[in-house]
Amino acid sequence: MSSPGEVATLKAWDYVVIAAVLLVSTCIGIYYALAGGRQRTANEFLLADRNMNPLPVAVSLMATFISAITVLGTPAEVYRHGTMYWTTCFSLMLSGVIISRTFITIFYEHEITSTNEYLERRFNRYVRYLGTVLFFLQAILYMGMAIYAPALALNAVTGLNFWGSVLAIGVICTFYTSIGGLKAVVWTDVFQVCIMTAGLLAVVIQGSIRLGGLREAWKIAESRDRIDFWNFNLDPTIRHTFWSLVVGQTFIWTANYGVSQAQVQRYLSCGKKSTAQIALSLALVGMVIFLSITCLAGVVMFAFYADCDPFTMGYITAGDQLLPYFVMELFGDRPGLPGLFSACVFSAALSTVSSGLNALAAIAGEDVIKSVWPDISPSLYAITTKVLGFVFGGIAILTSYLASQFEGVLEVTLTVSGLVGGPFLGLFCLGIFFPCVNSYGAAFGTLVGLAVSGWLGVGSRLYPPHSYPPSLSTEKCWVNATGAPDELTTHVLSSTVDKLPSRASSSDDEYPNIAAFYSISYAWYAAFSWSVCIVFGLLTSFATGHKDPSKTDVTLHRPIVDSFLCCFPEGCTDVCRCGVEQSEKNISLAVKMEGNQYQTETDKVSHMPYLNSEDNFTKL
Repeated sequence: MSSPGEVATLKAWDYVVIAAVLLVSTCIGIYYALAGGRQRTANEFLLADRNMNPLPVAVSLMATFISAITVLGTPAEVYRHGTMYWTTCFSLMLSGVIISRTFITIFYEHEITSTNEYLERRFNRYVRYLGTVLFFLQAILYMGMAIYAPALALNAVTGLNFWGSVLAIGVICTFYTSIGGLKAVVWTDVFQVCIMTAGLLAVVIQGSIRLGGLREAWKIAESRDRIDFWNFNLDPTIRHTFWSLVVGQTFIWTANYGVSQAQVQRYLSCGKKSTAQIALSLALVGMVIFLSITCLAGVVMFAFYADCDPFTMGYITAGDQLLPYFVMELFGDRPGLPGLFSACVFSAALSTVSSGLNALAAIAGEDVIKSVWPDISPSLYAITTKVLGFVFGGIAILTSYLASQFEGVLEVTLTVSGLVGGPFLGLFCLGIFFPCVNSYGAAFGTLVGLAVSGWLGVGSRLYPPHSYPPSLSTEKCWVNATGAPDELTTHVLSSTVDKLPSRASSSDDEYPNIAAFYSISYAWYAAFSWSVCIVFGLLTSFATGHKDPSKTDVTLHRPIVDSFLCCFPEGCTDVCRCGVEQSEKNISLAVKMEGNQYQTETDKVSHMPYLNSEDNFTKL
């Protein structure tokens, strides 16, 4: 860059690199539109014929986690608030254990396509529609943010046309997803993860070289209070603590990877439960590695700007522009490398949006189209799901405008995930872990959880909680020839010092008493709304006549004792089953009652037809 604060622009070779990445993704979609069964059936289009290898599925799961929000937001988070966010790796591993032992097992036992099919079997069709609406709300908002964030950041720092970026991400992603199906989504994810990893590694390596090594960057960050992992304070209003990021974030990751259609489709595409569990385990390892790379990028970036913060100086206007600004500082004079990073951000956005589009097409097809038109032919249904993919792609592009109303892409996105994901996870947990809950309790508990979380979310935007991150320095910023700060620098410092992104703009006197409730850390939103959903779901069920657990279909439940307390003595764990009989005993009886013959006990479970809990188990 020729001078501090000057907006660099991409060169011809950078556009070549970006175009090449987009072209490869498009070609992968075209290939899978013409290969194999040519996506003529919904099973092939939505579930890749249930025969995917666990390794590409693992990378695809990882790619959904690595959105442009992660690529841009995580380094900015570490830059501004320190390395505490890094401890969310523990929550990733914890949620992986929960998902593997519970949700994957349930979904495979019932051979579903839409996760909401489980809700109808456990409760009724109206609860299923509630789950459908919640997923639509979460997925569409998330995709809008995933398109908007990289387009705005690249436009502000590199000069890349904003609407050109939005349309490129939206149109290309919609095209290859709608013609190539889940196979195209998975294999483009594999390619895009390679691009993302290469782009971020280039930033970490080159930034470290400029600073004299990664150890030197770490020392600088440590000396400025940016290295912090072990804050065990129990105060829920502190933005990030070990407990909020490990316990609180576990609810967000479990909602995103346990019951979200985008991830469940990948599990089901593996064909076998054991294969899906292997894919999840590999994906978690990959997520931890990639998250560590993004956090290291934040450490290096802070060390580079430790004495001249570009935000305070007014060189950028939002924290999400930090990393693109840093890239142009490092590689602005090297043709192709800024383009590689831009392609990295584009790839992150493509992988997230393509997953969302495929999942929305599956949910709309299974939950809406088939309920309205149950006798639709397989060929027409396959065409319909493809059309739905195009429709949702257009909606995602339009929704990106709404994302422009928010600042701080990582925090806002995790906030939305927590506010909607918490009640959504609670709905499934009411069905899986609480056999006494009826449909009234499930619906009312979820709606109350959503209402309370929405109230909390709106309140936290009106009265932002106070946050006091470590200070930023402008001590060695651009100076004039005399060695004193020039007039521009002095003006910028005076006008931007009160606009630091983590400070609340209102004074304490303007805050009502209820603002203390709004000061809860966003990392706890999912856990809080989940708890509200569970409590009101149970209370409503008992008030309206709860179900008899002894007469329930055991395949619809996963008692916590069978998942996590299997090594405890029998007498100590009976209470944890909530009245449900031993799983193996009930499954065997149910299969025998239906007269189905299977070669192995595993086959009995995985091919179990849906049994009505009220009627069939009464006959037993």
